[in-house]
Amino acid sequence: MIQNVSAAWFVVTRLARDRSALIGLVLIALLVLAAVLAPVLATHPDDVFELHPSERLKEPSGAHWLGTDRMGADVYSRLLFGARITILIGVIAVGASLALGVPIGLVAGYHHGWASDLLMRVSDIFLAVPQVVLAIAIAQTLGPSLPNVILALSVTYWPWFARVVYAETRALQKEVFVESTTALGASPWRLTVLHVLPNIASPIIVRASIGMGFTILTAAALGFLGLGPPPPTPEWGRTIAESREFLPDAWWYAAAPGVAIFLTVMGFNLLGDGLRDVLDPRLRRSAARDG
Repeated sequence: MIQNVSAAWFVVTRLARDRSALIGLVLIALLVLAAVLAPVLATHPDDVFELHPSERLKEPSGAHWLGTDRMGADVYSRLLFGARITILIGVIAVGASLALGVPIGLVAGYHHGWASDLLMRVSDIFLAVPQVVLAIAIAQTLGPSLPNVILALSVTYWPWFARVVYAETRALQKEVFVESTTALGASPWRLTVLHVLPNIASPIIVRASIGMGFTILTAAALGFLGLGPPPPTPEWGRTIAESREFLPDAWWYAAAPGVAIFLTVMGFNLLGDGLRDVLDPRLRRSAARDG
């Protein structure tokens, strides 16, 4: 218990000294806050589903902070509710990828033979095709909808977790504690779940953080191509696609969701880089020597 608290405190203190990681954490916190408090923060919450043709393409003003879109809806309000869609896609897609990729990586990394090789060759097939291209193909086949976008992203991202877990598991097999646990008669399930998995949690966490940003960016690309949630869902990528024909006059129409996507992806990337530095065992040992 004391060791876990000390490790958590080490991570917190190291992150507090990393300015980039703090910026990323603040950006993510603002995104979550905007999503949770969207009904309260939105100036026109009904505009998520209602149309106001008479207010079409109004410039930013006191009544509409970020202007209005082609249907007269408030861009600022739809942006806030779009944050909910963004978080939902990212969390479920990355969570599903974790649930699929981590067990596959553990099994393939711990066991040797044709089954391990087969699992890794399957992951290599997925990795051989760029994720965006494969996700577009799957989403196009299934049709534009929120569940199909999440499915396409989950199916195309799990190999990254499988590869990371596979490599780390193979490396840990040479450690003394693994050999000792095996000699004591521990079952493969107990060894991998209770001993190997906790020791490879750091790279998994880092990959998940960076994966959130990449998944959100890919989801926006699918929405831009018309493969995301259909209207009137306030999805950021689709909003940018709808704004193209009104550029450069209605610049705010594309700028608002574009900046939101940029800041969100940058936030997760900065946090992921910070976690990678903090959770790197070599960096931890170096910091301990310096202390």
